Amino acid sequence: MLNLVVLIGRLTHDPELRYTPGNGTAVTTFDLAVDRSFTNKQGEREADFIRIVTWDKLAETCANYLQKGRLVAATGRLQIRSYDDREGVRRKSAEVVAREIRFLDSPRSGDSRGPADSPSSDEVSEDDIPF
Repeated sequence: MLNLVVLIGRLTHDPELRYTPGNGTAVTTFDLAVDRSFTNKQGEREADFIRIVTWDKLAETCANYLQKGRLVAATGRLQIRSYDDREGVRRKSAEVVAREIRFLDSPRSGDSRGPADSPSSDEVSEDDIPF
């Protein structure tokens, strides 16, 4: 069986870094706006907004070097989670658990995290990926 997702899009907000209780594993979440390959009836291009989750060192790298508007490629697997909301209603949530994030553009000028601080794609290796 195969569960493989590859997306290219722009971050809709800065990554949110937190650590799991107990063992303190880093986890980062952010949403990608991914353009659809077709236009709607009004001739406008629409986008899907997809939640991305990264873990461990990759999570910390994303939190340190990405921000809203950056163009990235995310490779990972689709995960569907079930949970009960505040009213006790069972809900489902789809997200991509990324094993690789490639930075496809440079930080915007004026950003405190300039190009000298950003890792190249060579600096984020498979050894950095937790699984």
